[in-house]
Amino acid sequence: MKLYNTLTRKSEEFVPLEPGRVKMYVCGPTVYDYFHIGNARPFIVFDVFRRYLEYRGYRVTLAQNITDVDDKIINKATSEGIAAQEVARRYTEAYFEDLERLDIHRADVQPRATETIPQMIEFIQRLIDKGYAYDHDGNVYFRVRKFKNYGQLSGKSVDQLKSGARVAVDERKEDPLDFALWKAAKPGEPSWPSPWGEGRPGWHLECSVMATSILGDTLDIHAGGTDLIFPHHENEIAQSEAATGQRFVRYWMHNELLHFEGEKMSKSLGNFEYAREITERYGPEAVRYFYLAKHYRTPISFSHRAMAEARRAVERVYRLLEEIESQAQSAAEPELNEAQLSERGRALLGKLSQTREAFISHMDDDFNTAGALGQLFELVRELNLCISEDLQPAELPLLRAGEQLIRELGRPLGLFQGAPWQEVQEGLQGELIELLIEVRSQLRIKREYQLADEIRQRLSRLGVELKDQDRRTLWSYGTASQGSDERARA
Repeated sequence: MKLYNTLTRKSEEFVPLEPGRVKMYVCGPTVYDYFHIGNARPFIVFDVFRRYLEYRGYRVTLAQNITDVDDKIINKATSEGIAAQEVARRYTEAYFEDLERLDIHRADVQPRATETIPQMIEFIQRLIDKGYAYDHDGNVYFRVRKFKNYGQLSGKSVDQLKSGARVAVDERKEDPLDFALWKAAKPGEPSWPSPWGEGRPGWHLECSVMATSILGDTLDIHAGGTDLIFPHHENEIAQSEAATGQRFVRYWMHNELLHFEGEKMSKSLGNFEYAREITERYGPEAVRYFYLAKHYRTPISFSHRAMAEARRAVERVYRLLEEIESQAQSAAEPELNEAQLSERGRALLGKLSQTREAFISHMDDDFNTAGALGQLFELVRELNLCISEDLQPAELPLLRAGEQLIRELGRPLGLFQGAPWQEVQEGLQGELIELLIEVRSQLRIKREYQLADEIRQRLSRLGVELKDQDRRTLWSYGTASQGSDERARA
């Protein structure tokens, strides 16, 4: 297996520190809101990577943080007039609910930042004792220039780098690049006692402490989005290696971002849609397929058209599985007799024998889920061709073997494990709305406005809003889509 290592900027053979065991850390959420569909990419991608490692026989220990104390949480609490702890509690629960909706397996260990404050204080003291950190008026900062390898992950020299987005400019710092390990308490903010006074930990520190306290000084894999490379992951390396004297991470994996109309999808820009709403609309497997159909290091542009295409791709597989189930139930399944196979049956037999190997080859090549899915859909094509032609009784075992292989290889992807009719029916939702809109349009042409209005009202009660515009009708789910859905009927 080979992985692209962000640190070395090359593909490397994956060799974990301990044979057969993988220690993996994935950056988790800051729980101040529901996560949006762009945030879902690393959660899905590295859930699949973890499953694939387990499919290949590794024992994986996955740790993921919950950042439940942060400026964004405090700001949210202030705006809503509630305690920061209540904001964190509410959205931590929502995070786990959304993971379940998307069939994302929980981490083996998922600590909250507020649960590891004593370890953070001890970690900071080690850095002070080694001269890598200093206290100023109850704030503790990390001396960036003292760490000689700072900038190795982002590929920039210290002189080129500027303080990160979450590092406030502070004239009390020895150097503008120095970042906060501990922040002195402000009135009304959550705080904890420390040798430097009441305060709370810095964001970068939290991940280093939670990761090393669970997985040890050296991790096999640390993963997250490319937006975290600097300053977050750069700072994690500096403070961790300064404190322990050991290499912090062997393989750094970063997924590219989701874009919306050419920009990074972001809550600060307001160009986002919540993952729970997109999951509700298209189904969890369509969301997973949307991401897995592209290499994790490739940027993706979000659109409802792309989501609808992903759903249709998933439905195509489930319709095939449903047809195979139907074929198997309608006739007794004979033993496989290769001599009785048609030309198409022999082609399918060959495809079955090579699909698993090709699937693994793609996945082992820097986790190429796009290539692996391509192999699955080539198998789907062969199975459909076999069904569409005159099916020989001797070919029934091949169909059943094809179904079993699709489910086996779909398992690490989190795809194609459900009952066929359930997934296909879930995908009918959008098409049924389209059909009702088309019927309404025809009624309006015939001036049967009362019935047309009844359709609109009934859809509205179901949360589907219609907007008649320029001889076409746009639809969206309430205000969630903000008119962004491209679906329309003349």
